Amino acid sequence: MAYWLYKSEPSVWSWDDQVAAGEAGTYWNGVRNHVARKNLEAMRLGEQGFFYHSNEGKAVVGIVAVIRTYYPDHTDESGRFGMVDLKAVQALPRPVTLEAIKAEPALREMVLVNNSRLSVQPVSEAEWALVRRMGGL
Repeated sequence: MAYWLYKSEPSVWSWDDQVAAGEAGTYWNGVRNHVARKNLEAMRLGEQGFFYHSNEGKAVVGIVAVIRTYYPDHTDESGRFGMVDLKAVQALPRPVTLEAIKAEPALREMVLVNNSRLSVQPVSEAEWALVRRMGGL
């Protein structure tokens, strides 16, 4: 099983919005980066990822799961990009800030630290476990 991190600006789509989508979840659209697209294409049903508030808050705030694998993004006029569907699984009891992640030596190789602009990124099993612990899980 792979793990992921999904970045969203809370003023556009927040953790609360994701939770409000309920069991039906919602699509994760608008990705226009080829590396992020490859990450979306690699996702499998049931894989989990961190929900990260970017720009405002800059913190991992929850966990989501893939409930539909890669399919065409209806908002992409070029037809080159796709999306997956996600549902909220669990909030982190304590948000894990980017500052805390950068301060943790064991997370120095995390994509979030080294390529902060990538909107959908892989997370290693060790990073997954450590960030969950930092967040109170």
